[in-house]
Amino acid sequence: MSEAGHDPATTGGGTRRFHRPAALFTEPASPPREDEHFFSLETVTDPAELLGRATELAEAFRGAADRATEFQAVAAAQLADPRRFDRLSVADIAGRAGWTEEYAERMVQFGRELESRPVEE
Repeated sequence: MSEAGHDPATTGGGTRRFHRPAALFTEPASPPREDEHFFSLETVTDPAELLGRATELAEAFRGAADRATEFQAVAAAQLADPRRFDRLSVADIAGRAGWTEEYAERMVQFGRELESRPVEE
């Protein structure tokens, strides 16, 4: 407010006036992107070392993918369990996971097999 008690944002009747925001003519600058690094493989200059490290990574990712697939199968089997009051159909499971119905049915069966195996210690 000004010293005389007058608020320039209101009209004479006390109604508040709103101003439109200023238009942006340029996009805000984005922060500089750091170079991507994939487990520092791009810094390895010895081809033999690169092959060894890349192979280790590939095997680790394959193992992780296999394990994740087993968890997907167990979850699919649990979701399709007819004893559940909220069970899902194979079509619903397929839709949630982005699978075909045929693949979802196979995953449900695989999950049931995994659930029936004895737990290894």
